[in-house]
Amino acid sequence: MKTTPDNEKRAASREQGVSGHKAHRARRIVSNILIVCGVALLLYAAGSWGLAQYNYWKQDQENKKLATYASVPTRESEAPTVDWEGLKAVNGDVVGWLEVPGTTVNYPVYQGEDNTWYLRHSAEGYWTIGGQVFMDYQNTAPGLVDNQTILYGHHLKDGSMFYPLFLLNDQATFDATNTVWYVTEGGAVELEPLMVYYTDPNDQNVRRFQFASDDEFRSYLMGLLGKSVTRRADAETIISGTSHVLTMSTCNYYEGYGRSLLVCVPKSEAQAATVAASV
Repeated sequence: MKTTPDNEKRAASREQGVSGHKAHRARRIVSNILIVCGVALLLYAAGSWGLAQYNYWKQDQENKKLATYASVPTRESEAPTVDWEGLKAVNGDVVGWLEVPGTTVNYPVYQGEDNTWYLRHSAEGYWTIGGQVFMDYQNTAPGLVDNQTILYGHHLKDGSMFYPLFLLNDQATFDATNTVWYVTEGGAVELEPLMVYYTDPNDQNVRRFQFASDDEFRSYLMGLLGKSVTRRADAETIISGTSHVLTMSTCNYYEGYGRSLLVCVPKSEAQAATVAASV
């Protein structure tokens, strides 16, 4: 069959049509894949958001339930009254109660066999995003027995757990925080902030509990004071008469650090140190 110019044009046109159809089909397939991927990402984001909200809600319910075991007076100069029998019925690991008047910090304190369990477990033993406030497993229960007692707690984005303590990196907020209560079955100790300092999670100097002498302990505190971001104006004087501190550790997200630590001193020791320095 003889090929004519018209036949060649018609053949070329058919080839272009087939090629164009294939290209259109490929674009449509790619477009559909992208739409499916986009929908999947949106569903994943929505699911992640929903799960996060549920986890925060679940943590809030746990906090509210445990809060019923303590009665907090309206005056910050009065310690919370704690139902120890009720708390122990929930979990026998409870060793104390921590309350900072004027903040959301109002929680029981637990002590486990390690420093990991209560990071993500409730008093009843199930997983929660914020776990429980807990004492270092190497501290002597119920706390404030060793030179340094360390409590750990998350700071959550909803402002709960140790979040208010993270805000004490502001000097004005620090100065306005006058009282911290630590209550055990044996009684209540009223404390006050001494300083806040930052460090990294691997700092081995943090977890020191007992010292050979008060002088060694005070030298240790002076070293921490050199790293402080907020502090009492008379911190050196207070340290000179301090034998015990309660340190609260929480996360921060400042580059090069990772931990914020609030060091508190019993008011009785702070007052004695002030009197001794004035003599």
